[in-house]
Amino acid sequence: MDGGGAPPLVCPRCGALHAPPARFCTACAMPLTWAGAPDDPQVTDRHARARKIKPQYAEGELVRVAGGRHQAEAEFLCGLLLEEGIPSLVRRSRGFDVPDMLAAGPRDVLVPASGVDAAREVLLEAELLAEPGPVGPTPARLMGGLLAVLGVVGVIVWVLDLASG
Repeated sequence: MDGGGAPPLVCPRCGALHAPPARFCTACAMPLTWAGAPDDPQVTDRHARARKIKPQYAEGELVRVAGGRHQAEAEFLCGLLLEEGIPSLVRRSRGFDVPDMLAAGPRDVLVPASGVDAAREVLLEAELLAEPGPVGPTPARLMGGLLAVLGVVGVIVWVLDLASG
């Protein structure tokens, strides 16, 4: 690593050290940065998060893809999506009367429209999202409900008939 006294170059992805004439990492092809340069800004959590996001999933209006029962669960879902490169946002669900400062209450997980399909696929693979099923009650459940209502009405009519006669 003879570079004429210059600090060595390091790969920001894998951490491999390289000699100064090199420009890209031989292991992962990432551009190299100077190791230990004091004038280089530190990578913040925000910058580290932004590096994970895939641009093809970051376009369009925000769409709700999942929900959490509380803030921590919604942030877990966001972290899971981020690991796959899908940006997401947590929003307090409408209609729940709890101050914003509290972590209680349901939250919506929103992603850009271009990442909706990928986000649903990730959540389905992790078994955190139910398979889309039929909307509304099943026919058997509907029939059971109708029979129960008819039974209750029949009992009421029978009791009223006994009371009057």
